[in-house]
Amino acid sequence: MAYISMGEAHRRITEYLNRFSDAVFSQDGLSLKQLFAVSSDSPTLLSLADALNVFQDANRVIKQSDNYSQFGEIIVPLFRSLQNYRLGHLVDSYQAFEKCANAFIQDFRNWESAWALEALYVIAYEIRVLAERADRELASIGKTPEKLKGAGSFLMKVFGILAGKGQKRVGALYVTCQLFKIYFKLGTVHLCRSVIRSIETARIFDFEEFPVRDKVTYMYYTGRLEVFNENFSAADHKLSYALTHCNPHSEANIRMILKYLIPVKLSVGILPKNSLLEKYNLVEYSNVVQALKRGDLRLLRHALQEHEDGFLRSGVYLVLEKLELQVYQRLVKKIYIIQKQKDPSKAHQIKLEVIVKALKWLEMDMDVDEVECIMSILIYKNLVKGYFAHKSKVVVLSKQDPFPKLNGQNLEALSWSAGHAAYSYDYGLIHAS
Repeated sequence: MAYISMGEAHRRITEYLNRFSDAVFSQDGLSLKQLFAVSSDSPTLLSLADALNVFQDANRVIKQSDNYSQFGEIIVPLFRSLQNYRLGHLVDSYQAFEKCANAFIQDFRNWESAWALEALYVIAYEIRVLAERADRELASIGKTPEKLKGAGSFLMKVFGILAGKGQKRVGALYVTCQLFKIYFKLGTVHLCRSVIRSIETARIFDFEEFPVRDKVTYMYYTGRLEVFNENFSAADHKLSYALTHCNPHSEANIRMILKYLIPVKLSVGILPKNSLLEKYNLVEYSNVVQALKRGDLRLLRHALQEHEDGFLRSGVYLVLEKLELQVYQRLVKKIYIIQKQKDPSKAHQIKLEVIVKALKWLEMDMDVDEVECIMSILIYKNLVKGYFAHKSKVVVLSKQDPFPKLNGQNLEALSWSAGHAAYSYDYGLIHAS
């Protein structure tokens, strides 16, 4: 920090106070929001923090002016938060900012119009980010991280204020998304249900009236929840919506969406092209896709083992693990195609011993009884049409459509593309060739 004179420090503090009061009196939400961005490392706010650490009597300056003093309950803790943030005291910074945020909410509640929504968005963001950093500081000194949980409680209060009728309700979805980020971070995703019910069942909310940014974030997180619940149809709808409406230049966000949408698409047999995986650095799915194409159980298990930590952290491991049945189906289908080329009249009769040999070639050591069990599951799940001739240990495939399409869909007719004209993602499909 460069040397700052008392006079310069006083000037910076007064300049900030003037900007704050002018923004409120003129109802300039865009100008006001910049004054709350504690964690933004804004040069203006950092220089203010330096001034506050030199000029120790800022409270007197606030009290001396009627224009400033009426906002004292907001500004005084905000100054304290900025000072502590600049000094690296993150717990103290969060605690001061929480007082500032509570005071702001009281004023916001009394303002009739929604002019200060942008400032509220910054406060909601800062309360979460500062809480996360404060918890890391607490954990580093052996104390219990608890600030993020407190931030969640604060944002639920804000959500309640915004959920009423009127112009302010458009801010409810932004706060909901901040709550989702907190609940996912804390591992308390069950708490998402109450706010989801409020958004999706309350008559006062028209989803399409919310900003696109917030709708994309909301659909991304609710799509992830559907993945965890193995409701793949709903997950497909929500994540596809998020991808379609996501900013085409936000590659990091597109990658985050695809990270969950790809396993959902795989679960219904739709495979991504390698070019898509490479473009968005999702190559961890490459061998999973190849295993599905080839019917290679060994490759699938190797891919799951190699990227186990990442898949578990993302919550998609169990989804990918269940792809084993599709791999078995593909293996049986390949055997069927080979037999059909050799002797079309007997192609629909596959000896279990032949499947055992194919698995042994893949270094999967299974006996006939295990294979019979797997084939039973494939038939039960309608992945294979047919029945067993138990005495001869043969599975007899239906002569009409022995390998039904997943979820009843004709995969050869399906393709997947995002809705932006600026980009499009075409998907390769599972087929016999």
